[in-house]
Amino acid sequence: MKITYLNSVDSTQKYLKNIIKNKSIVLPHAVSAEFQTSGKGSRDNLWMGCQGNLYLSFAIKLSDLPKDLKIESASIYYAYLLKITLKRFNSKVWIKWPNDFYLDNLKVGGMITNIVNDALVCGVGLNLVDSPTEYQKLDIKISKKELLEEYFINIEKKILWKQIFSKYRLEFNLSKTFYTHYNDSKIPMENAFLNNDGSITINNERIYSLR
Repeated sequence: MKITYLNSVDSTQKYLKNIIKNKSIVLPHAVSAEFQTSGKGSRDNLWMGCQGNLYLSFAIKLSDLPKDLKIESASIYYAYLLKITLKRFNSKVWIKWPNDFYLDNLKVGGMITNIVNDALVCGVGLNLVDSPTEYQKLDIKISKKELLEEYFINIEKKILWKQIFSKYRLEFNLSKTFYTHYNDSKIPMENAFLNNDGSITINNERIYSLR
């Protein structure tokens, strides 16, 4: 994975999408910035951050994804791979369904995914060194270079979805004390059932992350 490092950018995801559309890079490719001014989170919310946190987007050809990974579950898959990477460095971060990084009951970061041309684009924001009010920073100290090197090694292994999912489902109950958003509504997850493709069923309705 080739990485472009930037000092500041409006959005790593926007930057990466533009160079993919212009066909000016070879995939896989990642963009990391020290600071971004207009980062996007889930549901097009503004992702506020501090200098030195992780602002990362990376793109992988759809044909290079693990063979059993459904695109609807990509945010869970790549978020959990990052959680596994962080755990190796003794972080206790966990993944709230479907795409948020948490420590205890406070959000540390999140991931969103999009498709551009024939590529999956993943955007990650993670509070490595500082956090805005009502958020939390990561519980370990680690350099971005070391973190990204280990993370991309894990990505390149193309671990099957079923292997990642078998681990993820063990901590899914932690998400049941929270809410999720669906069709502009805030829905409690206490009775949610996790399906094998990463979707959840609430009140007999199947919900995909679509992020």
